[in-house]
Amino acid sequence: MQNETTETKASKPKYGMWSNSAFMIRTAWQTCKSVLWLCLAQAALAVAMNLFELFVAPAILQAIEDAVPIGRLLWIILLFAGGLMITGTAVSYVNLNTIFGRIEVRMNLANDLHQKFSTTSYPNTLDQKFLKLLENAKRAVGGNSDPGEAIWGTLTLLLQNAAGFLLYLAMLSALDPILILIALLTTLIGYFSSKQINNWEYRRRDEEAKFNEYLYYLDQKSADITLAKDIRIFGMGSWLNDIYNKTIRLYHVFRVKAQKIYLWSNIIDIVLTFLRNGFAYAYLIHLTLENGLSASQFLLYFTAIGGFTAWISGILTQLSTLHRQSIGISAIREFLELPEPFLFEAGEAIPPASAYELKLENVSYCYPEAENETLRHISLTIHPGEKLAVVGLNGAGKTTLIKLLCGFLDPTEGRVLLNGQDIRSFNRQSYYKLFSAVFQDFSLLAGTIAENVAQADQEMDMAKVQRCVELADLTETAERLPQGLNTHLVRSVYEDAPDLSGGQTQRLMLARALYKDAPLLILDEPTAALDPLAESDIYQRYNTLSQGRTSVFISHRLASTRFCDRILLIDGGVIAEEGTHEELLALGGKYANLFQVQSRYYQEGGAEHEI
Repeated sequence: MQNETTETKASKPKYGMWSNSAFMIRTAWQTCKSVLWLCLAQAALAVAMNLFELFVAPAILQAIEDAVPIGRLLWIILLFAGGLMITGTAVSYVNLNTIFGRIEVRMNLANDLHQKFSTTSYPNTLDQKFLKLLENAKRAVGGNSDPGEAIWGTLTLLLQNAAGFLLYLAMLSALDPILILIALLTTLIGYFSSKQINNWEYRRRDEEAKFNEYLYYLDQKSADITLAKDIRIFGMGSWLNDIYNKTIRLYHVFRVKAQKIYLWSNIIDIVLTFLRNGFAYAYLIHLTLENGLSASQFLLYFTAIGGFTAWISGILTQLSTLHRQSIGISAIREFLELPEPFLFEAGEAIPPASAYELKLENVSYCYPEAENETLRHISLTIHPGEKLAVVGLNGAGKTTLIKLLCGFLDPTEGRVLLNGQDIRSFNRQSYYKLFSAVFQDFSLLAGTIAENVAQADQEMDMAKVQRCVELADLTETAERLPQGLNTHLVRSVYEDAPDLSGGQTQRLMLARALYKDAPLLILDEPTAALDPLAESDIYQRYNTLSQGRTSVFISHRLASTRFCDRILLIDGGVIAEEGTHEELLALGGKYANLFQVQSRYYQEGGAEHEI
């Protein structure tokens, strides 16, 4: 019980319903004020239309009862018809134009979420709580029916129902309060009983979401061109089809159960409506017989009682909907307000210097919730212009070391220094500008080759792009393509996009690194998928083109980094060996043993021993 209470408190939204409504109103005021005015207009016009529809039949019937001249009767009919036509036209116009501003507000929020994620401190991207909150926030702005946009319809209906409730209450105040009380009670009973039943699906929304996720995943994988060979060679088609059909059957069972529950909601609603209308009929017939209530008044009051209950039910329903939507709005706010562990705007500027020295001072790092430290008490100085290689077995901590040097992570113990100053005091964005880096998981953008080199779609220096492409030995490849450097990449976006080979992609990454022309170059096993000869060629090209720049190379093939000034062997989270290639071979330690194993495997043509 204690655990359930703690979990409930932890999952409770930080902001309440009215606070989130005020947040959305402020956002709309700053982004698109017309959203607010159109909400007010939409509510007012809906109430006006309802009043026209309420009075039209009783007014005409009253005129007939009073035996008014035919000309006056026609004028009454024309007056209401004109009012209904004008109001209906205004409602259509407002409804047609209200969506554009609402989409603009939602897209503005979505852009804020994307901006937050793309610029947030790197440790946040490793935090599961952060990622879960991002998922919930993105879900809230995913489409027209999601809270980031749908809340305007809810607020409009809430305002509309509140205004209608007050108007009808004033109209019915001349009748017996008992009638109003019965209408109120039956509506409340119907609402809360229906709410308990209807909330069954809401409480199981995660269960339903799982079905949709499975179906979407299976649909995507079945049509994924990268899996086409595997599906055919291993006969996976029938297997995927069986899983899909099984999921459909389970989802069908879920929906049938939901519909049975909704049936009870409808039965309760029918019974309560029968009781409410029956009492209203009886009471109004009593007034007709005892007090001479006219047919037009009978019709007006009976219709008003039905409308009165609809307004009450509408208010309660919209409040319930607003509460659910508020959970999504709260996720948006909580995500945008998450604190940043790094300094950005408030950080110091990087002091200008002709060269930069990086130093790790007794650095240790332990990933969140990990039992053991990945790196332990690392002390290292990387001198300006030095070429440093970092090697070691998989999982030794090489990539973590790179992340610390690049400022993606802050050490849990010790300091990372740039020219003697702790990098935590710097503006982290400015610090990133010091690095050109190519990582294992490189990114190709859905743009042209030139845009991928310059990492921009405007203000590109095309002469520089061409020079970098030439230095990366990619010119011949680009010239064979239909549009040269203006050829689009990423086939999932552009149907005519070419598929670059591993070596061609690596040369594109080299051109990108050269274009940035930063003083510090980092290569974190970017050529792991290439064969030894191709990797050696790429690394030699990096070596030639990075002269005068501080460079850190990581490779699991020791021969690729023998040109470096110094080599570090990371083992067990510490620097186990350090020296030049020749010095480490002469030492006869782990580096020499691994190098001999790899050399023998290459000579024998066997599988390589990756480290």
